[in-house]
Amino acid sequence: MLHAFPQQQQQQQQQQQQQQQSNQSYFLPIAPLSASRESYGSLLNSNNSSTPSQVQNGIVSRVDTPSLIGPPSVNTPSSAGLPINVPSHILSSSTGKLLLSSKHGSPTGAEHPKNSQSENEKIHYLIVDLLNPLTRELALLELSKKREQWDDLALVLWHSFGVMSCLLQEIVAVYPLLSPPSLTANASNRVCNALALLQCVASHNETRALFLQAHLPLFLYPFLNTTSKTRPFEYLRLTSLGVIGALVKQNDNSEVINFLLSTEIIPLCLRIMETGSELSKTVAIFIVQKILLDEMGLAYICQTYERFYAVGTVLSNMVNQLVETQAVRLLKHVVRCYLRLSDNLRAREALRACLPEPLRDATFSQVLKGDLITKRCLASLLLNLSDRVE
Repeated sequence: MLHAFPQQQQQQQQQQQQQQQSNQSYFLPIAPLSASRESYGSLLNSNNSSTPSQVQNGIVSRVDTPSLIGPPSVNTPSSAGLPINVPSHILSSSTGKLLLSSKHGSPTGAEHPKNSQSENEKIHYLIVDLLNPLTRELALLELSKKREQWDDLALVLWHSFGVMSCLLQEIVAVYPLLSPPSLTANASNRVCNALALLQCVASHNETRALFLQAHLPLFLYPFLNTTSKTRPFEYLRLTSLGVIGALVKQNDNSEVINFLLSTEIIPLCLRIMETGSELSKTVAIFIVQKILLDEMGLAYICQTYERFYAVGTVLSNMVNQLVETQAVRLLKHVVRCYLRLSDNLRAREALRACLPEPLRDATFSQVLKGDLITKRCLASLLLNLSDRVE
C-alpha cells in the first residue's frame, strides 16, 4: 500500500494534464462585450488556436473533434457565434443560432445563400454595436435602414440584453434639448433612428403587447408636446407619431386604444393637427381616426361636450385650411372622422348644427373627383345629417 500511493498520484497528474490539453483544444476565445466587429472578426479568423475550426453562418464550430460533454452554455462560440450573452429564448432550440430572418419562417439557422449569410452576420454585429456608446450612432443608422428587411428584428431587439435600455437612453438624452428648444439636426437624426427601431418593436405582433405593458409610448409624449416648428423638431414629432401610428394600425387594437385614451394622447394629436406640417397632421389625424373607429374611443370622445367640442373645433379648422391647401390626404381622414362621429346619436345632433359648410356644398368636388371612396364617405355623412341637406 505504501508503494501504491506515488503511483496513484502519478496517474492523477497524467489525467489532469490530459484534461487541460482537452480544454485548450475544445474552446476558442470569446470576444468581450465591448468588442467591435473588427476585433471580433480577428478572433474568428485567428490561427493561434491549435484546434481546427470553421466559421459558418456566424457560428464558430469544431471540424474534427468529438462533441463536448454536456450542453454548451449560451455564451460559448459553439452555441451563439456572437460576442454577447444572447438570451436562450431567441436562439433556435436545435441549432442555437439567433432567430433573425429575412423572410417569414426562415431563421438564420436555415440554409441561405452566401450573401444572406453575410447580411445576417452584419445584423448580429450591429445589435452588439448598440451596446457600445462609441459605435451606437452608426449601428442605429444602419439598423433603421434595414428594419423592414428582417421580419424578426423586433424580437431580437426586445429580447437581446440591454438593447431596449440603450434605445431609451437615446430618447432620454435629448429631453434637456426640448426646452428651451436647442435640438440640432444631428441629435434629431440620431434619436429618430432609435425611434424607428421602437416603431419596429411596436408594429410586431409578438412584441406589441410587451411594448405597451412597459409603458414605452410615454417616453415619446414629451416629443409630441413640443411646439417648435424648426425642421429637427418637426422630424422628431413625425417619427414619434409614427411609433403611435404603428400601434393603432392593427385592426384588433382595443388594448392599444385603452392605453392611449388613459394616457391622454388625443390632446397631443389635436395640437399637431392644428399646428404641424401636412405630413404630421396626416399621421396625427390617422391616429384620431383609428381611435374613433373603436367603440371605446368613439364613446370616450362623445362622452362629454368638452371632448366633442375639442375634436370638432380642430376638424372644422382643418376643413377651412383645406379650402386653401386642397390636400387630398388630409381631407380623406377629416371626412372619415366626421362620418364616424355621425354614428353617435348625440354627436349626430351636434353635427347637424356645426358641420362646416365646405363639406355641404361642392367646394371639394374637384379635389375628390378621382377618389370614389372618399366621395362615398362624404355622401354617407350628408345622408346621416339629411335633415339639413337640401
